[in-house]
Amino acid sequence: MPEAHVFQLPRSSVESPTELSGVVAAENRKIEHTSKKLMVAVVDQYEEAAAQKTAVPTSFVEALALLDRGDLRSTRVLFLWLTTSKAFQKDLVDATTRNRRILVKEDFVLVGPSKCEWPDIVEETFRFHNDKDLSDFELIREDLEQISRETDTIGTTIEQIGLRLAQHVHTLHDLSTYQVIMLWPVTDGQRITRVQQFTDARQGYKLDWNAWYRQLNEDDKRQLPLRELNRARLYFDLRLVPIAAADFHPLCKDLDDDTFVLHKSYLERFRNTHLYSIVNGTWDPSSYKPLRERESDRAEAARIWYEGVTSSPTSLGKRLAKIFRELGLSAEHEQTITSTHGRVRADVLVIRSSAGPQNAIIEMKVFSAANTMPSSICDQVRITLRRHAQFAGFLARQ
Repeated sequence: MPEAHVFQLPRSSVESPTELSGVVAAENRKIEHTSKKLMVAVVDQYEEAAAQKTAVPTSFVEALALLDRGDLRSTRVLFLWLTTSKAFQKDLVDATTRNRRILVKEDFVLVGPSKCEWPDIVEETFRFHNDKDLSDFELIREDLEQISRETDTIGTTIEQIGLRLAQHVHTLHDLSTYQVIMLWPVTDGQRITRVQQFTDARQGYKLDWNAWYRQLNEDDKRQLPLRELNRARLYFDLRLVPIAAADFHPLCKDLDDDTFVLHKSYLERFRNTHLYSIVNGTWDPSSYKPLRERESDRAEAARIWYEGVTSSPTSLGKRLAKIFRELGLSAEHEQTITSTHGRVRADVLVIRSSAGPQNAIIEMKVFSAANTMPSSICDQVRITLRRHAQFAGFLARQ
């Protein structure tokens, strides 16, 4: 309210009529030459102390009555006492028995958001202040819902979540020697949008957990091992990277010909793609440019070509590994990686010498345009997360 001047009353002024008069007069002088028409004086965080002094409600109301007949008789001022105690609220109301004109409303209550809204509020507030999601710290939606159910106020909920965050001190995110990249070729603007909506594109196309979670049906939300899947997402720094088919079409002709020459001009164009910078570990957020559809003969030729190779993802992965080798990276196709808990197969495995993590596992998601639907993207993310959660030992193999 731009016409209101709001200030908090010091505790001493609540118990002293003389000091209360001085504080209000000083605040009134501040707005003498402004457009402010109303003063709002707030008593906050004083409920417990005042409740132990039974005379405080009566003395405070009597002080207001004196000011109302004296110094404040021509001043518009609203005194707002914040309390969460019904009993203390009644004491204040009873104190106005002889001065009813002072009391605006005896049963005034501010109703806060319902418990079912608390998780959304907490998530949005955390994201606004930290530019990160709580799921990035292994606190997923079901954790927020559980804490909300077990606490009485949203303030206590936030406090409990803060304590959980403070316990988040292990080095989980630094242990993995593998980064997982789901590579999803796209041929038009609609498919670009569908894939990108699952990512934080500006942060190197990291999988957006909340965007993926919203695509799950209710049964999946109840039955999937979400905590373990989220842990795998963080552990392997999962990326979902869309790439325009036109960016690698000139390098991927004649996929069955191992002697196919990769021309330097096309290689240099590929070197400038966001995919290469992510795989090479040189992604720079400041140079981020959104992937956009570009109408051209080149794009149309790539679209036609891509529809013919969706049945040959292995050949495409083999050629992609060759492209990376030509650009100076150590890359091999169809590599099986084992751990003490299981094994995964990388369509392309890139060994990095300087960037971390040391290895990049590329999974080729070579789906036709018709099969690049939000549901199919969601399913593929689920499959990849489960596979790598088992690989890391977060989930038992079934």
